[in-house]
Amino acid sequence: MTQIGKKQLPLLFLTLTVLLLFLGLNVGSVPVRVRNIYELLLNLFNGTGLRELKSEPIYLILFNIRLPRMIMALLVGMMLSSSGVVVQAVFGNPLADPYLIGISASAVTGAVLAYWMGLPDLYYGFFAFFISLGVTFLIFRLSLREGRVNTTMLLIIGIALSSFMGAFTSFAMYSIGEDSYRITVWLMGYLGSATWNRVLLLLPPLVLAVAYFYYYRLDLDALVNGDETAHSLGINTGQLKKRLLVGASLIAAFSVAFTGMIGFVGLIIPHIIRLIFGNSHKYLIPFAAAGGGIFLLATDILARTLLAPVEIPIGVVTAFFGAPFFIFLALRAKGGRI
Repeated sequence: MTQIGKKQLPLLFLTLTVLLLFLGLNVGSVPVRVRNIYELLLNLFNGTGLRELKSEPIYLILFNIRLPRMIMALLVGMMLSSSGVVVQAVFGNPLADPYLIGISASAVTGAVLAYWMGLPDLYYGFFAFFISLGVTFLIFRLSLREGRVNTTMLLIIGIALSSFMGAFTSFAMYSIGEDSYRITVWLMGYLGSATWNRVLLLLPPLVLAVAYFYYYRLDLDALVNGDETAHSLGINTGQLKKRLLVGASLIAAFSVAFTGMIGFVGLIIPHIIRLIFGNSHKYLIPFAAAGGGIFLLATDILARTLLAPVEIPIGVVTAFFGAPFFIFLALRAKGGRI
């Protein structure tokens, strides 16, 4: 991509985000016209009392339901995509993704355990984080062969651990009883429970993790070129990979804890950004984060409108895009042969 194109891409991403936010405010089971939004904002700036406006149905729909949901979609998309970038660099595998190798499934187990124990929202993220972190290190350890991550072992172990965690989640759902339908809906990826409180809970891990990843952007470039190259530059690859996996598990776990299993975001977006910028994490980290947010925001709008007033779980929509993309990557790695 030309240097001019690289300079224009942030503006393009910003424009897409604003357009999607505006579109997301308008569409849904209750259509909201542009004039309604304009009148609401005009009343707000003209000094109409906020308490009076809060009693208006249009205000409740826009600011209490749709806007926090869209902001959460942006944040979760950024988290999943950033986590995917780092997991692929650490494992040295373009098919590595929190959803595919078991990190997301273990985070689900932690969140369900917190729900089972009747704990507040904040504990969902921490329980999901600690369990997913342990599983991530286990996957990393078991998939090593002669100091390198074996692709086949990585996927087999990820699938096996996902099945085990899924069994525990199913047991917990059975034990919960009548309320288990909430977990069933959430497992398919659900943004309908978004609140401003949950948005605020997602912000700190996202900002800290992405800043941490960007700080190690040059080290990530070295990891992509191989452990030998990283060692020759004086990088302790073992320690670096563990630290990066902590950050990747943190943001993947918090996103899963509040929105359930939303797959393939960490696989699709990093690859698209990599096609534009190559393997430089100076660009990969910020643009994959932005692209993931835009992608999830767009798919959430599709989920809310395709069968309106019925809402499709967003995990189903991302799978429609992600599954063919995964097959494409697998065939590409195999040389295009079936």
